[in-house]
Amino acid sequence: MNHLVWRKSTSSGQGENCVEVASLPDGGRAVRDSKTLDGTRLTFPAREWRVFLDGVKAEESSEETQTSRR
Repeated sequence: MNHLVWRKSTSSGQGENCVEVASLPDGGRAVRDSKTLDGTRLTFPAREWRVFLDGVKAEESSEETQTSRR
């Protein structure tokens, strides 16, 4: 996994307390802690990553709906 291109959110600034994500050849993703670049890396198959993203988007949508009702 040394050849992966790691990214972190642009909203994380220059801080080191971030999670970084890299695309895997099969469409999945690898995730690591930016404080421990050589530490544990979690890998997720493409389908699991898509389910995760869909859940995040649904939660964001739910929060937007609740905010607009206030």
